[in-house]
Amino acid sequence: MKKFLIVGLGNIGDKYHNTRHNIGFKVLDFLAHKEDLTFTTDKLGDLTTYKFKGRTFILLKPSTYMNLSGKSVLYWLTKEKIPLENLLIITDDLNLPFGSIRLKTKGSDGGHNGLKDIQDKLNTTKYNRFRFGISDEFSQGRQVDYVLGEWNEDENNRLPERLEKAAELIKSFGTAGISNTMNSFNGK
Repeated sequence: MKKFLIVGLGNIGDKYHNTRHNIGFKVLDFLAHKEDLTFTTDKLGDLTTYKFKGRTFILLKPSTYMNLSGKSVLYWLTKEKIPLENLLIITDDLNLPFGSIRLKTKGSDGGHNGLKDIQDKLNTTKYNRFRFGISDEFSQGRQVDYVLGEWNEDENNRLPERLEKAAELIKSFGTAGISNTMNSFNGK
């Protein structure tokens, strides 16, 4: 059975729960709720397993806080013997309009500290990442407040449809492959 590690980036704790930076956690929580899955706390994160069309998806929400996500990613990749090409990191992206999807097979960390740590721990920039647009509608010097701020009313209204699309992307990644998934979802 083919295994995949799907990692949603975020910060643990109630004060971060509904923030833009926690979109990775939110996507995995949405999929878990939809498929009636329950996360359990294990080493370096909360995990659940989702089986779909002969594939096993290990959903991971690292408990290391965003900036140290690489430790959890490397641990679970190694423990579960999952090849790097079956890893998908879900993260927020300021450079994309709200709800936009961009799937890439490699790239820079784009100034994202979570991706920077993953890159350092994996010793490569060649890993799959799913960037979820959170837009950049903040005034100069307010980036941290914006990223760690909660969704506004309009975003909250539009999130369910975007989360549904994100859940479909995860399933496609495991069943149709990265190239087909990029063609189907990028820019949608």
